[in-house]
Amino acid sequence: MSTARRWWTFAIVSIALFMAMLDNLVVTTALPSIQRALHAGVSDLEWTVNAYTLAFAVLMIPVAALGDRFGRRRILLLGVTLFTAGSAVAALSNSATSLTFARALQGVGAAGIMPLTLTILTAAFPKEKRAAAIGLWSGVSGLGLAAGPLVGGAIVSGWSWNAVFWINVPIGIALLVLGRLQLNESHGEMQPLDFPGIALIGGGLLGIVYGLVRGNTLGWSSPEILGALIAGTVLTIGFMVRERTARSPMLNLAMFNSRGFSVSNAVGFLMSFGMFGSIFLLTLFIQNVLHFSPFRAGLGTMPWTATIMLVAPFAGIVAGRIGARPLVVLGMAAQAGALLWIGLLATTTVPYLTLLPAFILGGLGMGLTFAPLSEAVMAATPESRQGQASGAYNTIRELGGVFGIAVLGAVFQHIVVLPSDFVSGFRAAVFAGAGIVAIGVLLAIMLPRAAGGAAATEQAESEATRQAALASTNAA
Repeated sequence: MSTARRWWTFAIVSIALFMAMLDNLVVTTALPSIQRALHAGVSDLEWTVNAYTLAFAVLMIPVAALGDRFGRRRILLLGVTLFTAGSAVAALSNSATSLTFARALQGVGAAGIMPLTLTILTAAFPKEKRAAAIGLWSGVSGLGLAAGPLVGGAIVSGWSWNAVFWINVPIGIALLVLGRLQLNESHGEMQPLDFPGIALIGGGLLGIVYGLVRGNTLGWSSPEILGALIAGTVLTIGFMVRERTARSPMLNLAMFNSRGFSVSNAVGFLMSFGMFGSIFLLTLFIQNVLHFSPFRAGLGTMPWTATIMLVAPFAGIVAGRIGARPLVVLGMAAQAGALLWIGLLATTTVPYLTLLPAFILGGLGMGLTFAPLSEAVMAATPESRQGQASGAYNTIRELGGVFGIAVLGAVFQHIVVLPSDFVSGFRAAVFAGAGIVAIGVLLAIMLPRAAGGAAATEQAESEATRQAALASTNAA
């Protein structure tokens, strides 16, 4: 691939990633406006976020497999099409139910964007330049996060909450044109789709998340909640059994035999659990307790998200030289410290400037963590499995956000009975988030000292294949 084509590839996948990341936080800034306009409760707001992330998380692995089979460019552009259509439907929504449906459609589209941008980028750059490229890719992700609250706040203040979704439409159309003109097509391993696996993991995650989100409203001992949690757990266990025994699994569990791959995924899950669950409530705290306007709230969170954008590219470059472990340990510790800081100082009268250093510390920690974890996952995976590895990593990380919003939201709602309880519920949830991220610090210490591990993974997969073939022969 020529240098010009390579950088066209980087630009296109970065725009696609930017669009998906922008929509994560552009919506959070608009949540209070959505709540008032659609007469929505906290659980409705949780589903506005979780409908997107749940669809996103459940479908990333199968969509990555579709990309390997039918063409990564083709599936990426299909994802952009669905995301753009979902944005238009969301902008036209007049109820919490229709908005939730539209957000789910956006999530389906995003599932075709996030993992394939990383896979396409990894294939476009040689190994010696890959860490820097992934660092820049993470910087673009940070830029989307940084712009989200500010753009959302400006749009909501100047127009209405619907307009935060319209912004995706011209970006999506431009992407479709550029992608067809400049992206090369590529394929991975041609494996049959694991439809039973898709059904098991989709049903399992839906049951668990539904139970967590609705538990406080319906009662944790109600038959509906207990049934959802039990069914979700059983289906998820069934998925794990299915993937271990299927001839063409959707998720090859042999990849988790690599310490670099398994620990990176666990740390990514815990980071998203603690941080995104807390950020969801922090947005409500800034507007409902500190009484910031949507635009001012966007400006107020810029130090957090902009720091991610500034730090992530350098973290990717440094991780390519010294390995991911020291950066991830430091980054996770900074994030835990930031949440603890916010939880200790949050009151109804706390000055914004008192929380500002914690925002910067949190952004620094996330910036130090994003790119090194992505690089560790890809370095620990043989090239033939990188599409599936990217899908698995992004799925697990997004699931962390889903569980974080659901669990920390449940902690918050359990305490908040009256409006005066808001700060107490917020502090309890943020302390819980800090504890989750602190566990991630301990796990990050177990990361390999240097990048690598793909060879070990390849050997583990070969051994697993040999054992499966031997078992099949013996059974015959």
